[in-house]
Amino acid sequence: MSVGSTRREKRELAELKDDKLQKEEPVFLQWHAQTQQQVHELLKKTPEELQLELKEILGFKNLQVCMKEAALLDYYVCGFWWAREANFTPPQTSFTMAVLHMLLENIREKQMSLVENLMEFAQAVGAASQCSTSEEGTTPLLNREEATALMSYIRNSLFQKYTLYQLLFTSAREELLSGLERNIEVFSCQDGFTPMEEGIPSHLLSQ
Repeated sequence: MSVGSTRREKRELAELKDDKLQKEEPVFLQWHAQTQQQVHELLKKTPEELQLELKEILGFKNLQVCMKEAALLDYYVCGFWWAREANFTPPQTSFTMAVLHMLLENIREKQMSLVENLMEFAQAVGAASQCSTSEEGTTPLLNREEATALMSYIRNSLFQKYTLYQLLFTSAREELLSGLERNIEVFSCQDGFTPMEEGIPSHLLSQ
């Protein structure tokens, strides 16, 4: 076997190894609804401005009458604002929004159980804790503290209310705020006493 042939085989093996590593490299989620530059601009908004922006981005048109849209908008606004308060960067915020969207879609489209969705969430956070956002490849998207904080937030905002979100997407009848009615019965005292007078014996009042 010639020296040239041996070198060529080594080079081919090295290329195959690199290709395999690239295929196995975990990829973290990103929010497809907005670019990172657009996310950067959203991070500058006030809560009121953010709510209006997300309303347009998500295409919610019936907030005043649709409880589902109102609940979902609140879910996304709170998640985005949490990422802002946690000082997340645009890529980290985009990842947070992508995770929030993925978990909801798993409930709505795939009817995933809580355990199944927890596993999906763990895989997403695990990938983000390994992937790098820099060319040097030295810094993961989320460090341990950031990943722990995100897991805590998702647990409190979604997983602890999982049944409610399942009902939100599986309810056969849409509840409209405009259609809700409440009947309140007002009881009146037969003797016409005011609340203060009810506690006073009647013979004292007649004096």
